Amino acid sequence: MEVSGVALRVLSVFVALFSDRFVAVAGFSQSLDSDFTFTLPPGRKECFYQTMRKDAALEIEYQVLDGAGLDVDFTISSPSGHVLYSDYRKSDGVHTVETEDGDYMFCFDNSFSSVSEKLIFFELILDNMDTDKDPDDWKEYVHGTDILDMKLEDIMDAINNVKARLGKSVQIQTVLRAFEARDRNLQESNFDRVNFWSVVNMVAMMLVSAVQIYLVRSLFEDKRKVRT
Repeated sequence: MEVSGVALRVLSVFVALFSDRFVAVAGFSQSLDSDFTFTLPPGRKECFYQTMRKDAALEIEYQVLDGAGLDVDFTISSPSGHVLYSDYRKSDGVHTVETEDGDYMFCFDNSFSSVSEKLIFFELILDNMDTDKDPDDWKEYVHGTDILDMKLEDIMDAINNVKARLGKSVQIQTVLRAFEARDRNLQESNFDRVNFWSVVNMVAMMLVSAVQIYLVRSLFEDKRKVRT
C-alpha cells in the first residue's frame, strides 16, 4: 500500500507537469540565434536591421569567406542613427551591444572594391529578449510537489544549464564551419594561382631553351660560300 501511494503521488506530479498543453515545457525560451551567408557585389553596400528591446544584448560576429583581400567595411548603428562600432577593411570581427528599444542597423560595405565580390557570413546572438515571460510562471501549474523529496527548481536550473551549453556548442560549431569555409576558399584560390604561374614559368623556360638552342647552333654553322 505504501509503494502504491508513492506511485500515485509521482503520477499526480507528472500529470500536473504535463497538463495545460505542456505549459511547463513552454516556459523554456526559444533560441534567438541566427546566421546568414550572402554575396556582396563589388561597389555595393548591404544593410540589415534587427529589432531589439531595452536591457537586452546583441552580439554579431562576421567573417569574409571568399573574395580578393578577404576584407570588408562594417558598421553598427543605434536606433537613433549613432554609429556604435565601425571596422575598416577587416576580414572578421565580433561586437556586443547593450541595446534599447528600436531597430539596430548593421551594414557591410564593399564600395572600395570595383572588381571583386565578397562572400560574407554573419551570426546574430540575441540575449534577454523574452522579457514578457516570467521564468517562474511554470510553478503555478505544478501542484503537490511538497510531498516529494525533489526540488523542481534544481531540475529546471540543470536543464537550462544544459540548454545554454548546447546552444553555445552550436554557436561554436557554426563559427568553426565558417572558418573552415574561408580557409578552403583561400587554399583553392592559392592552388589556382600556383598552377597559373607554374604554367607561365614552364612556357617561359621552353622559350628560353629554344632560343638558347638556336643561338648555340648558329655559332657552329658554316656561313662561308663554296665557290667552284
